[in-house]
Amino acid sequence: MISVTELEAKEKRTDDDLEQRVAQPVIQLSHVHKVYYMGDVEVHALRGITLTVKKGEFVAIMGASGSGKSTTMNIIGCLDRPTKGTYILDGQDVSELSRDERADIRNQKIGFVFQGFNLLARTSALENVELPMLYSNNNTADRHQRALKALSEVGLSGREQSHPNQLSGGQQQRVAIARALVNQPALILADEPTGNLDSRTSVEVMEIFQRLNRDDHITLILVTHEHDIAEYASRVIVFKDGKIKNDYLVTNRRDAAEELKLLPPIIEDDDDE
Repeated sequence: MISVTELEAKEKRTDDDLEQRVAQPVIQLSHVHKVYYMGDVEVHALRGITLTVKKGEFVAIMGASGSGKSTTMNIIGCLDRPTKGTYILDGQDVSELSRDERADIRNQKIGFVFQGFNLLARTSALENVELPMLYSNNNTADRHQRALKALSEVGLSGREQSHPNQLSGGQQQRVAIARALVNQPALILADEPTGNLDSRTSVEVMEIFQRLNRDDHITLILVTHEHDIAEYASRVIVFKDGKIKNDYLVTNRRDAAEELKLLPPIIEDDDDE
């Protein structure tokens, strides 16, 4: 029989282990450089970036065109690799991986959400969400259940068989978020996810991101040029001239759920039913 003292000690160890796991870095960029060659001209897109993002953080990345933020996102997303420096993703050094190896890592560890949704037009919401699992060993029933769960998490229960042209822009972005979630990635990268959305729908999308980050401890990196959208994150990193110009915590963080309560309800058109 376990004594109260032993039980309390065991619970403390469990809590300490959880805190340690939560604090572990998901992203570690160390002295990362990226050089592109245009003929004989060298273009230094990144000049020695060092950056750590821990599990459960919600980070917004900002910067003008040419600042290096897109190059950084491509490296973080394993779409490209650094010219020099190291990148460790969820404990694995991915700096020198081949194209095929990076593709495997993307499918296993990263969920992507894009400004343009990137949904297959002639495919249902459910089938769009199932797509990342087609490259895994999941059986049909498992894919189906996990896709249903992901759509439910973003508030689209009942719209599983709808095609993109039957969904509003906000609903299409919800499908894209569900697709990013379905493989239970270590990281979700969202590239200007509100860029094609109106103000209210942008708040709705940010409410989903904040809820996933708060309740499920999902690590999120959001690229945006909008300062008001960056205020939904807990941390903002600003790029300039291939370097990190500023890195700060958001002191007056916006709460999307509270903002939605103050907005008038939307009356859906019959075409959206």
